[in-house]
Amino acid sequence: MLAQTESNNTLVDRYGRTVDYIRLSITDRCDFRCVYCMSEDMIFLPREEVLSLEECVRLVRTFVDLGVGKVRITGGEPLVRKNALWLFQEIGQLPGLRELVVTTNGSQLEQQAQALRDAGVRRINISLDSLDAERFRKITRIGDLNKVLKGIQAAKAAKFERIKLNTVMMRGFNDDETIALVDFALRQGIDISFIEEMPLGEVDHTRASTYVSNDETLKLLQTRYILVSSAETTGGPARYWRIPDSETRVGFISPHSHNFCESCNRVRITCKGELYLCLGQEDKVDLMHLLRNFPNDDAPLREAIIGSMQIKPKGHDFDLRRAEPAVVRFMSMTGG
Repeated sequence: MLAQTESNNTLVDRYGRTVDYIRLSITDRCDFRCVYCMSEDMIFLPREEVLSLEECVRLVRTFVDLGVGKVRITGGEPLVRKNALWLFQEIGQLPGLRELVVTTNGSQLEQQAQALRDAGVRRINISLDSLDAERFRKITRIGDLNKVLKGIQAAKAAKFERIKLNTVMMRGFNDDETIALVDFALRQGIDISFIEEMPLGEVDHTRASTYVSNDETLKLLQTRYILVSSAETTGGPARYWRIPDSETRVGFISPHSHNFCESCNRVRITCKGELYLCLGQEDKVDLMHLLRNFPNDDAPLREAIIGSMQIKPKGHDFDLRRAEPAVVRFMSMTGG
């Protein structure tokens, strides 16, 4: 039996920000190789260096005991993890959890969407960077657009509370599809968020040359649609605009052009059990050894999580003029 702990504590960093949202990667593996996320010849972690699903549940339970109300499961591609559905079922019934969500590339949704909804997943984010099959394969290197489109339909049939597309705009790759992607979201009655590419890991292109600011994307969309600024939030960094007479929200996640660090309410845990306090910094705390060295005592784990709030940085430091990436780890290593 794990030690019982006092619940509903609050995680507050030294800048007064409350952390009530965690993003947990359950695998570094993925069935795509997106050009902005990982290298083409990634070397993945051996099994013993990855948190077990039982360790993932224990970790999430501890964070929820400390006041976290929102949990997002990520990867790599989380749905390629064997028995991942069991993890969603276990987390979905934790007392005190307000919202369980997942980010996926959509490749496994045709088979798993309904089971995820039944497990308690309320909202789902699906990565979609192109509607052209050949271009989609170029961006993902090996992805099948048709599988993702079928996955989106399966997610709609499963009746998630919200479905959102995540699109990374890249000049010379997909920046001419902005309006087409929003048109697709409108036809499907789902949301879409545009994400500025982040300088994480060594890639085979110069990010300064592919960068598209969300200000540019917004101005383009305003030539086609009436967009009404909204104060709505889903607990993350996206700023939303509404298209009148539709259910679709258009979001913008802008780590470069509109830094959102002042309201940061989240931390990330890698599949290795590394607690990163900021996506764009290297400050971290190793939680795996606490899980494994104290299998029946949550106190050391709790203390480490509470203590980590004192090293959470004020913000990230993304500068596209730098030749090297802001951090050397790939997005897939930290969790998408």
